[in-house]
Amino acid sequence: MAVKIRLARKGRKKKAFYHIVVADSRAPRDGRFIEKLGIYNPITDPATIEIDFDKALGWLQKGAQPTDTCRAILSYRGIMMKKHLLEGVKKGAFNEEEAENRFQAWMKEKDAKIEMKLAGIEKSEEQSKTSQLEAEKKINEARAAELAKKRSQLAAAEAAAKVAESEPAVVEEVAESEAVVADEAAVEVEDVTEDAVAETQETVEEVVEAVTEEVAPAVEEIAEAVAPSEKAAEPAEEAEAEETESKE
Repeated sequence: MAVKIRLARKGRKKKAFYHIVVADSRAPRDGRFIEKLGIYNPITDPATIEIDFDKALGWLQKGAQPTDTCRAILSYRGIMMKKHLLEGVKKGAFNEEEAENRFQAWMKEKDAKIEMKLAGIEKSEEQSKTSQLEAEKKINEARAAELAKKRSQLAAAEAAAKVAESEPAVVEEVAESEAVVADEAAVEVEDVTEDAVAETQETVEEVVEAVTEEVAPAVEEIAEAVAPSEKAAEPAEEAEAEETESKE
């Protein structure tokens, strides 16, 4: 019977995680399995891997074949490296103590890389949070500016409405004041006209009196001169009338 170390899917849609199991290669993917070795969750960053080191190593030594994904997981946790070193001990390349020293050195290097990766992830998360906060701050400032602008526009509109409501009263007051001024001006014009007419009449009367006083002597002289000539003309006219009668 061919035995495989593979993943069995669990979880719900778009939230899947996997069990690392030892199963018969003929069994369905999510079907029966021989033994559960651990859990693999690729959604987290970095991926969450929980595996029983000794059991997984024992199954590898028994000949179980991991799938490509499970091989990468086992290599990441150092299980494949441990199997390789133990095979070197069996072949006599080095002893168990040397194998353990090499494994510990490899694990330290691997842990340093993992810690560096975690530090980079934390730093990137902090940077993303900072940038997100700055973006939110800018958005809030823009919203505050827009709100202040709308409030100022609303205040201006309310002021304009108040002015529009008060305009008829102001127009009426102005019209009333203009009417009062016009009436006062008309009264003043009438007063001025009456005064001017009175002064003109007085002036004309004074002129007429002055001219009469100056002309009166001359008129009397002319009247006296004309009176004798009229008296002389009357006998002549009477004589002509008599002559005319006699001829008839």
